[in-house]
Amino acid sequence: MTTEPKIREVPLTGAGAGPYGITVGPDGALWLTLVHAGEIARVGADGEARTWPVAAGSRPLIITSGPDGALWFTRSGDDRIGRITTDGEQSAVALPPGTGPCGIAVGPDGALWYAGMSSDTVGRVTTGGQVTSFPLPVSGGFASMVAAGPDEAVWFTLNQADAVGRIDPDGAVSLHPLPTREAAPVGITAGVDGALWFVEIGAGQLGRITPDGRLDEYPLPDRAARPHAIVADPAGGCWYTEWAGNRIGHVAPDGAITTHDLPTPASEPHGLTIAPDATVWAALEVGALAHLTP
Repeated sequence: MTTEPKIREVPLTGAGAGPYGITVGPDGALWLTLVHAGEIARVGADGEARTWPVAAGSRPLIITSGPDGALWFTRSGDDRIGRITTDGEQSAVALPPGTGPCGIAVGPDGALWYAGMSSDTVGRVTTGGQVTSFPLPVSGGFASMVAAGPDEAVWFTLNQADAVGRIDPDGAVSLHPLPTREAAPVGITAGVDGALWFVEIGAGQLGRITPDGRLDEYPLPDRAARPHAIVADPAGGCWYTEWAGNRIGHVAPDGAITTHDLPTPASEPHGLTIAPDATVWAALEVGALAHLTP
């Protein structure tokens, strides 16, 4: 018998803070960005939340656990990559003006890779702070999210170009146009099946592309759901958020999709992460976390 997943919501202080990106830190706690408040938050196993201010107008978006035992995050409002230790000590790396960094992930080379939304670039930042920016062969593509692929490359989405891209460590870029017009891909993740999975917020679909370029699309039951973020499920498939549908969904390796309604209407789910106990945590922009137990 299959048991229906259970979802509970955990309110955060300061509902207007805007939880957006979320990840599991090296200390086992949840770390998240508060895009409206301009803060980074940590939620421990006891549910206690602690916050650190970043900078006025910094608009932190996506956060990831770095290879150096610290957390790294994009500052979309002031063109920086932020770094915070588990003790709360902060530093930042300045990017070229107008970069508009969004997604960030650790690449196969151990550096931090980011997507430049406003600059048609994908960039690389070493843990020592050295920045290399790679121009993309597209104008106005709105590079959104990045993920380390299984092929020693970094993969990224181009939201306004309706394409998924691949970049080698040396900066060589190849683009894969999507079959669906106005697909507007956003989140992307490396699945356990050796492929990259991504969401199409404009088309209400999920996508899957293999390193050799084979591409499949899977329409959601609700095409107006506006899927936003996606993360690989270690047990197979992926979990994703439906921003307009107010749901957390799961796609199986064969493309079968199941969805689960969130308790609070219009909670605006964005980033999500898988905890070591295989439960799913999602950041709800209205000011809470959703905890799903499969």
